[in-house]
Amino acid sequence: MYADEETIRRILLESGDTWAVVGLSNNRSRAAYGVAEVLQRFGKRLVPVHPKAERVHGEDGYASLADIPFPVDVVDVFVNSEQAGAVAGQAVAAGARAVWFQLGVVDPEAYARTREAGLDMVMDRCPAIEIPALDR
Repeated sequence: MYADEETIRRILLESGDTWAVVGLSNNRSRAAYGVAEVLQRFGKRLVPVHPKAERVHGEDGYASLADIPFPVDVVDVFVNSEQAGAVAGQAVAAGARAVWFQLGVVDPEAYARTREAGLDMVMDRCPAIEIPALDR
């Protein structure tokens, strides 16, 4: 319901290559670390967003979306569902083209608001699973 194949394909192939990954740190045991690595392997420019603002996978990190001094195309969200809606709102304010909520991150109200703002959105899916499966 929150992830049709056309939208997934559009986000992964047409929405742009600069992906802000909210919740990405140097903690290798977290899912965000591995997913970001896959995205980078498929040509995406990563922008780590985490309160620690760490450099991850060779990319400078920022404490928040608002701190990023250049446009981002997609905001990939690795925070819990209770915080995800606020991040989606920040993505809209930052001018992102799309928002992607990771597996287990679900907020129907944030989905509706984000879509109403004109952004593509996917919830409860993983781009690291979807991107290798695309028939390019």
